[in-house]
Amino acid sequence: MNPNLSEQLNRLPDLLGNHLLLVLTSLLIGAAISVPLAVLSLRVRWLRGPVLAVASVVQTIPSLAILALMVAAFGMFGRVPAIVALSAYSVLPILRNTVTGILGVDANVVEAARGIGMTGRQVLWRVQLPLAAPVIIAGVRTAAVWVVGIATLSTPVGARSLGNYIFSGLQTLNFTAVLVGVFAAAGLALLLDGLIRLGEVAVARRSRGMGMAAIAGALVIVVGGMLPLFVELQRSRGVVAALEGDRGERFQGRVVIGAKTFTEQFILARVIAQTLEEAGYRVEINEGLGSIVVFEALLQGRIDAYVDYSGTIWVNNMGREDVPDPTTMLFEMTAWLAGRGVLCLGPLGFENAYALAMRRDVAERLGVEQTGDLEAHASGLRIGSDYEFFERPEWRAFRRGYGLEFAEEVAFDSTLMYPAVSEGRVDVITAFTTDGRIDAFDLSLIRDEARVFPAYDAVLLLGETAAMDGTLVDALRGLVGSIDDAMMRRANARVDMEGETLDGAAGRLREELREGG
Repeated sequence: MNPNLSEQLNRLPDLLGNHLLLVLTSLLIGAAISVPLAVLSLRVRWLRGPVLAVASVVQTIPSLAILALMVAAFGMFGRVPAIVALSAYSVLPILRNTVTGILGVDANVVEAARGIGMTGRQVLWRVQLPLAAPVIIAGVRTAAVWVVGIATLSTPVGARSLGNYIFSGLQTLNFTAVLVGVFAAAGLALLLDGLIRLGEVAVARRSRGMGMAAIAGALVIVVGGMLPLFVELQRSRGVVAALEGDRGERFQGRVVIGAKTFTEQFILARVIAQTLEEAGYRVEINEGLGSIVVFEALLQGRIDAYVDYSGTIWVNNMGREDVPDPTTMLFEMTAWLAGRGVLCLGPLGFENAYALAMRRDVAERLGVEQTGDLEAHASGLRIGSDYEFFERPEWRAFRRGYGLEFAEEVAFDSTLMYPAVSEGRVDVITAFTTDGRIDAFDLSLIRDEARVFPAYDAVLLLGETAAMDGTLVDALRGLVGSIDDAMMRRANARVDMEGETLDGAAGRLREELREGG
């Protein structure tokens, strides 16, 4: 079997189980809200219009916007904001079909039920809801298909799902990963749709056999969706045991490694994972997380370790605007992290800084070597960056520091920035200095002569529980100071330009480390 396909299929049980958990929980909550709300709106007629209108408005809000709101306004990340968003999206089809189904029950049948002495509650439960059940179930079918698709967007807020395939695959141009995620999501949607359809037919025909088959299938799906919770329960027991032990006691649970949304992070997460697996640990990778989300996840114990960058911590998390020398920044950052229960094990040895980049021929034609040279040209140039950068404090500081106003700011997935500048769709991009595509696309880095950007030394961070395990700390300490810029750039290029798998690139980087050691 193709190694890339094999790597992706090995991830499928975990990601599919987590995706199922999101979908089933959201559908259950959506139904629990929708059906009572529909009944209430039928009894209190003036509520019907506003209730349906609010549900319709929620449906028009992009799901990513709801997820972002959960993180920004309430500090929620992981499964909770994903389930909130997905539950909101499931309400409209179930609510509308419940109202339609109950209103569609023959008035003569309802009148006959009242004529034999049934109360309003009895008419609802024994007549209207049973007769409306096929229509209600059809609404659940629609909601299920919607939720399966939308759940793939939960990855950036830290909820594991089939979206991990899609986000990481797009970032690394790994279309095998994208296709596995797409086909798995489509297959799950078809499976749930068919299973709910079977239940719908069973209710309409009053077929006990079909009903039992539908219930059996539903139980299998539910068990699959609950498996991630059982895994996490076992892990949490291990965490408690570790917290109750001495500092040197072995970490009892599965170690969760976090990663942000670009190739370098995916590779480094696997380097850490492979290092810990050799030391006898069970490891899980949670990738595709935003900068704020991954740091908060570490503070809250949702992940145990990840690689961040000193400048990102300095500006985004510490809120600092001064730009000291790298040594001072590292010292103050380490102390600040320690006060929050985070161990900065140390710098890995390379810096992945932000730097403006242009096509070499364009830079030479305009005479641009350093950022100040852009002042005469910026008003006619388009700048592209990843979807996060233009909202970061560093960008605001950079614009203030150099007084540059570009003609247009274009946000891309970071993978697409390099082809975009190479093909002339934008004129300047904010490149990552360890990205192998800088050389591959023949780009010229523009010197930040005023040092507006802080240093971005890659640092290995451990959460409080992981930091208590001396064996784990010793296993990872060998990575500190061992990876230089050239090594990291080669590893990134293997994935982005040569089609190497992430596991393969991480393995080859570790081979280089052993040879260098």
